[in-house]
Amino acid sequence: MRGRLASVGAEETLLAEGWNLVLTEPGACATPHDIPLSAQFIAAEVPGTVAGALEKAGHFDRENPEPLDTRDAWYLCRLFDAQPGDAILRFEGLATLCHVFLNGQEILSSESMFTMYEIPVTLSGGDELALCFRALAPRLAEPGPRARWRPQMITPQGLKNVRTSLLGRMPGWCPEIHAVGPWRPITLVRRDVVSIDNVSVRAVLEADGTGRLSVSLHTNVDNPDLVLGCGDIQQAFEKVGENHYSAILRLKDVDLWWPHTHGAPHLYDFSIVVDGVEHHAGRTGFRRIDVDRGAHGDDFALLINGERVFCRGAVWTTADIVRLPGGKADYEPFLRLAAQAGMNMIRIGGTMAYETPDFFQLCDELGLLVWQDFMFANFDYPKNDKALTAHVHAEVEEFLHAVQGCPSLAVLCGGSEIYQQAAMLGLPREYWAGPITEEIIPAIAGRMRPDIPYVANSPSGGAMPFSPNAGITHYYGVGAYMRPLDDARRANVRFAAESLAFAHVPQQRTLQRHLDVPPVHSPLWKSRVPRDRGASWDFEDVRDFYLAELYREDPARLRREDRERYLDLSRVVTGEVAEASFAEWRRNGSTCNGALVWTLQDLMPGAGWGVIDSTGEPKPVWYALRRAFRPVQVVVTDEGTSGLDIHVLNETEHALQLDLELVCLRHGKQHVVSGGRILALAPRSREAFAATDLFGAFFDTTYAFRFGPPSHDVTVARLRLPNGGPVVADAFHFPLGRSKAFHDAEIQVSVTRQDDAWGLDISADRFAQSVHVNVDGYRPDDDWFHLAPGTAKRVRLLPLSGSANGDAPSGAITSLGGSRALSF
Repeated sequence: MRGRLASVGAEETLLAEGWNLVLTEPGACATPHDIPLSAQFIAAEVPGTVAGALEKAGHFDRENPEPLDTRDAWYLCRLFDAQPGDAILRFEGLATLCHVFLNGQEILSSESMFTMYEIPVTLSGGDELALCFRALAPRLAEPGPRARWRPQMITPQGLKNVRTSLLGRMPGWCPEIHAVGPWRPITLVRRDVVSIDNVSVRAVLEADGTGRLSVSLHTNVDNPDLVLGCGDIQQAFEKVGENHYSAILRLKDVDLWWPHTHGAPHLYDFSIVVDGVEHHAGRTGFRRIDVDRGAHGDDFALLINGERVFCRGAVWTTADIVRLPGGKADYEPFLRLAAQAGMNMIRIGGTMAYETPDFFQLCDELGLLVWQDFMFANFDYPKNDKALTAHVHAEVEEFLHAVQGCPSLAVLCGGSEIYQQAAMLGLPREYWAGPITEEIIPAIAGRMRPDIPYVANSPSGGAMPFSPNAGITHYYGVGAYMRPLDDARRANVRFAAESLAFAHVPQQRTLQRHLDVPPVHSPLWKSRVPRDRGASWDFEDVRDFYLAELYREDPARLRREDRERYLDLSRVVTGEVAEASFAEWRRNGSTCNGALVWTLQDLMPGAGWGVIDSTGEPKPVWYALRRAFRPVQVVVTDEGTSGLDIHVLNETEHALQLDLELVCLRHGKQHVVSGGRILALAPRSREAFAATDLFGAFFDTTYAFRFGPPSHDVTVARLRLPNGGPVVADAFHFPLGRSKAFHDAEIQVSVTRQDDAWGLDISADRFAQSVHVNVDGYRPDDDWFHLAPGTAKRVRLLPLSGSANGDAPSGAITSLGGSRALSF
C-alpha cells in the first residue's frame, strides 16, 4: 500500500542504526533465513547505499568501481527498541528491485526506486526487518517491448523498463557507480490518538496581491477543533466530507516570494491547531509564474510576479554519487555557492534522481528557482505497459505531494532529450512523443500543481527539438560543437535548459590533495574528463580548441613545455567563454531568456563538467559566472563597424544612481580616450549606449576600420556608486584579442580587517589579466579577475573549514601576463 501519512499527531522513529549488509549470489537466498551464518556481515547506514556501506568498510573504491547490480544485497536489522503493537513502516525509497521481510514473511515487493510505501504492521517485540535488493543485471538482460530507437549514451537498453536512476549508467559521463540500497529513510510510525493524514497545501497569489493559502486534510477524530494559522491570521477548518476538512486563509498585501536576483524570497510559516495544540505544518511563499511564448509561439520566457526574469544557473547532479544523500547538510554547501554565484535557477535533469523536500526548502530560502525534470530520458519508453504506467502515476504524485507549497518549484518537465534522441536518429515527428510525457504526467501536474508551467520535454519547440531559435534548447554551439564565440548570438537562443559544457580545471590545491598526477597525460586524469560515448574527442579537446582560439597558444606544445601555464590558461579560458556568451545573452536586443550551464558540481575530483568540484571548492569558472550573473551588470559587445556597445542592467527592485565609465588603454596603462555618464536606473530596467556617445566623438573602439596601427589593447567599462564610490560591475573588451593584452603588471596588495573579517586591497600599475589570489586557509570572494589600473579592488577572504578566522592571511598573487608572484 502507498500513502501519505502526515507527521502531525504521529510518533516517528527513524530506523537508521543497527543495520548489517550481506552480499549473496543472485537468487541464492529466497528469504533472510537462507543467509548462511558464515556470510560476511558489514555495518550499514540507512538511509544509504550499498556502495556507501562498502566504501566505509574499505571494500569499495569509487575511483575504480565494481558493478553492484550482479549480486543480491541484504539489509538486516533487529528492532529491539520497538514496542509491540500496531505501527506503520514507511519506506521512502528502495533502489531498485526490493523484497521486504518482517520476521521472515514478505510484506512488500517494490520495483521502483522512486516510489514511497507505507505498510501497516503489528510488531511483537524484537522483530527482524530484512530487505533484499535483487541483482538488477539479470532483469536488464531480459527482452522488453521492441523500441523504435536505442540511445547511445545510456547502457544497457533494458533500463527503459526499470524505474531507477540513470546515474552511473552513462559511460564517459559519470563514474559507473550503481544506485543500490535503501537510499531514502525508513521510518517506524505510530499514530497518536489524534492523527492527521493526506495534508494538501496550495499557496496562490491572487491578482489583487492577496495570498490565498488552502489546506485540506483527513483526521480520525470526530468533530475536532481545527484551525489554520499563517502570519497573524487564523481560519477555522470546515468539514467537507467524512473526516475530511479544509480551510482557506487570505493574507492581504502579501510579501511576495522572488528569486533572490530580483527581490527577497519571502516565506510564511503556517500551522495547524488541533484542539488548542499548535503544530508547525510548514513554510510557503506566494508568487505567480507565467510563460511568455511570444506572438508566434516560438519563445519561452518565465514571468515571475509579472516580471520577465532572465534565468541563469546550472544543472544539478548529486551531492555524492556514492551515498546519494538527501539531507540539508549535504545540499547546503552546493546550493549556497549557487546562490552566491548569482544563479537563480537549478535544473534537476531526467538522467539524475528526485531530491528530497530538504532540497526544495533550501531553494525556497535561498531564492533559487527549480526546473524539475521527471526521471525519463533518451529512451523510447513502452506505450502500453500497465506496470510502468502505474509507477509513473505513483512517482509523479508522490514527488508533487512532497514539495507542495514550495514556491521555488518553477517548471515541471516530462523528461530529457527523448524528442532529441528520436529526431537525431532521423525519425519523423510523430515518433518523438509518447503518452508518458504528453498525457499522463501533465494530467497529474495540472491537477496537483496548476500554478507551475509544464513542458513536455527538454529540448523541444523548434523545427528540430534541439533548434536553439525556438522554444527550449540544449545549446552547445559554443562548447561541444566548437563554434566561434559569435555563434552565441547567431543561434538566436531562446532558453537553454543546458549549455556550455567544458572540462573545467579545478583550483591547484584541489588537484594537489585529490588528483596529484600529471595533467592530461595520466590515465587517471583522463578517466575524469567527460566524453560522449563513441565520440573521437572529449571535453578537454573542446576546452583546448577555445584556448587556442582566445590565446593563440598551441595546447599540445604548452602541455609539453609549460604545464603550469597550460593549466592556468585552461582554468581561465572556460570562464572567459562563459562570460562572453552570457554577455551576448543578457545584452539589449537579445532573444535569450535564460541559460543553465552543464553542470553545477563534479562527481569526482578532476576536470569535470562541474563549476564546483566534488569537494565543494568553486572552480575558476565559478568566479567567472559570478561576474556574468550580477543582477546589476555592465557588458560590452563588439558590433564591428558600428563600434562598441555598452549595456547596463538593473534587475533589482530598487532605483539606482550609478556612474558609468569607459576608458581605452594603450599598453594596458596609457589612457587613449575616456568618457562616462551619470545614470539613474529604474528598477528592473536596462539601457544601451554606443561607446562614441560616451566619448562624444568617433573613436575606432573595436579596431574595425584599421586606419593605421592599433591605438589600444583593452577597453574597460565600469559601473560605480556615485562620487567615486566602489565598482559595482566591470567589463572588458580586447580589440586585438586577449593574447595581445598580457602585461607584466606591478601588483600591490594590502591586508585589511573590517567587521572581524580579513580582506585584500589589490591594485596594479597597468592592466593585469586573470589575477589569481591564493591564500592559505581562505577562499577569496573573487578570483581569476581582470584588474585595471587606477582603482584598488577589495577582495574579501572567507575562512575555509578548519581554519581560524583570527589568523592573519598569507599567500601569493599572480596574473597571466606577470613574470612573478607577489607574496604577502
